[in-house]
Amino acid sequence: MPQTPPFTGMFGPASYNNNVYQSKEESYGDLYYHENNLVSGSLEALIHHLVPNVDYYPDLRMRKMAPKIVQLLTEWTETFPYDFRDERTMRGLKELTHRITSGDELYRKAVHQMIQSLIRKLTALSQYEEALAKINATAADRLTVLKAKPQSIQRDILTICNDPFTLAQQLTHIELERLSYIGPEEFVQAFIQKGPLDNNKSRFSDRKKASNLEAYVEWFNRLSYLVATEICMPVKKKHRARVIEFFIDVARECFNIGNFNSLMAIISGMNMSPVSRLKKTWGKVKTAKFDILEHQMDPSSNFYNYRTALRGATQRSITAHTSREKIVIPFFSLLIKDIYFLNEGCANLLPNGHVNFEKFWELAKQVSEFMTWKQVECPFERDRKILQYLLTVPVFTEDALYLASYESEGPENNIEKDSWKSLRCVLEGRKSAASVGFSDNSMSDRN
Repeated sequence: MPQTPPFTGMFGPASYNNNVYQSKEESYGDLYYHENNLVSGSLEALIHHLVPNVDYYPDLRMRKMAPKIVQLLTEWTETFPYDFRDERTMRGLKELTHRITSGDELYRKAVHQMIQSLIRKLTALSQYEEALAKINATAADRLTVLKAKPQSIQRDILTICNDPFTLAQQLTHIELERLSYIGPEEFVQAFIQKGPLDNNKSRFSDRKKASNLEAYVEWFNRLSYLVATEICMPVKKKHRARVIEFFIDVARECFNIGNFNSLMAIISGMNMSPVSRLKKTWGKVKTAKFDILEHQMDPSSNFYNYRTALRGATQRSITAHTSREKIVIPFFSLLIKDIYFLNEGCANLLPNGHVNFEKFWELAKQVSEFMTWKQVECPFERDRKILQYLLTVPVFTEDALYLASYESEGPENNIEKDSWKSLRCVLEGRKSAASVGFSDNSMSDRN
């Protein structure tokens, strides 16, 4: 059995400096430690250190090792349950647990509970993905394109919910539910590269893709377009201004809750060109509160203001006494960007060919923080009517948004006039095509 140093802080925090291995080190079987922190080593040495084999953990020691193995498998199935959607991984789990529990009642109950918990999680995941597919199909069917004037949609958000706090709560329901189904391994799948650490190029070809992560990004885009649609849809300027002020209040409540993702989606929707060009409408809006929100989410200095607010929300969450205070929903696109640049900016291998463990520690730290945030249960009461509206109401395409915007406030320059004419021509062309198609069908029926 290889020599193992004290594990206190073995994977403890440290700056991921590629030169740290040059400091005072201790070597154990080609694994290098600095102040009891594993900082580098060859992939072969790591595998030899962690993977049991005939000589490493022989059968005569299985009883002594069984508690550690069960603990490891329990943590694996709880933290990375999606790994076991792979039939080979699940088969390996069952074979190993059968070997541990064979003829030994001591661990049978713990293993049974672990397997049942894993099955429940995988079943819930499948049900969620099926429900999500139905919601997305319904939303796609209701996508408003240039088939008729955009004003053909009658309902708006204010007829469904006119209380900003209630809407912010329901947005938080959607955010936390979708976050809860994103597995940490999806970050790995999203950024995985074929390189020295992956000799088998087809190794991950049949593994689960980052579908829930992608669905969450799509939700952000939908919410942005929904906000823009709700603003551009009303015919009357006074009504449009009222909708803008309503969403400003919703965004402020999202900020107070700690729901930064919905906050940024709302701001993004209000800053879309078809909305921002409505100068007469904005002239009737009290924008002081919106200016404050934009300042909080200002992208300058690498989103310094947002990151400060996020740290404050995180600290509040750590010392929280209620579920309401524990809510931290990060601006997800920025989180993905941070992880991406950390992954791209730091080498997997150090100049001496050893694995850069400090990089992977830093990646794990960011994903672990996200895992803590996503486990919070939403404390607010669900309103099915509002949730159904948010998830399935028709939203305009970008062209339809521009058309609705021009219909509300006419073009101000030649570029906008040309754009408006082009959109109207597309609309008329589709109407003509539909009319011709109807005539052809009628003639065919008569014949």
